Amino acid sequence: MVRKTGKMYIFELKTDAKEVILKGSWDGWKEERMKKNKKGVFSKRKKLNPGVYEFGYLVDGEWMADESCKLVDSPFGGKNSILEVK
Repeated sequence: MVRKTGKMYIFELKTDAKEVILKGSWDGWKEERMKKNKKGVFSKRKKLNPGVYEFGYLVDGEWMADESCKLVDSPFGGKNSILEVK
């Protein structure tokens, strides 16, 4: 799930995974490790410039799209999520 708070976007994923990495087109798909809280929710806060971005999560090494967002086909056979920042 992605939610906006002020000028920041918060990416959150509840999972039993050991590691979740956020990747998106906003920075050339660089890996950004997400932090896990005591409730098992991984999160990452980002400030993004206006634009339309594709993103997803590497969950213990497996690609996963955010189902709460619009999805598009990725060039690798899976799905990417779409985030529109205004």
